[in-house]
Amino acid sequence: MAERPYILLSCGMSIDGYLDDATEGRLLLSNDADFDRVDAVRAECDAILVGAGTIRQDNPRLLVRSADRRAERVARGEAPDPVKVTVTGSCHLDPEASFFTTGAADKLVYCATSTVDDARKLLGEHATVIAGGDPVDVRVVAADLGERGVRRLMVEGGGHMHTQFLTAGLADELQLVVAPFFVGDSRAPRFVHDGAFPWGPDNRARLVEVRQIGDVVLLRYALSERFGHD
Repeated sequence: MAERPYILLSCGMSIDGYLDDATEGRLLLSNDADFDRVDAVRAECDAILVGAGTIRQDNPRLLVRSADRRAERVARGEAPDPVKVTVTGSCHLDPEASFFTTGAADKLVYCATSTVDDARKLLGEHATVIAGGDPVDVRVVAADLGERGVRRLMVEGGGHMHTQFLTAGLADELQLVVAPFFVGDSRAPRFVHDGAFPWGPDNRARLVEVRQIGDVVLLRYALSERFGHD
């Protein structure tokens, strides 16, 4: 049985812990220098995962933007972009979303086992649909990605995905960027939701790096013994 991937969570949030505001437009929580840093992290990963809600809300492309980094991946014998992965219970996804239509990387959709047939009819040739359990279990997702050769997985959100990977004890590293403002609206999505997290007052996460990047700050946490050995 293959080892599960090294799992890195990447997130930007406001000072008060929100991923976005409650408006329809996307709230930018970072700056150009940090976006380039995230692009470099993406380029070192085998797969990038976002929840279905992030696809519906933000319509991300999940591509490596830098031509030089894409070329470096190809020189290493890899595809220009990491595999794209999403997790959904209902598979309420638009097959014309940028997740499916941009880039030549493989697209994997883990959905509730009971919805697999409907999901395959909906997505057709746009993606590979995989049964993830009822409800979808991120442990199943991580194990299957390992079997598919994914050694390093980057989870980019949203809050439900971060919560599930953290509470399952699957996260090896957290890269958390804090923007210099408040959202102040409880209707907005938060970084994490309620759950039983392995890190609490009696088991504090290990902070390994603090870096100012323009007007934002990067906090990097080691969450498992695998940190630094991926």
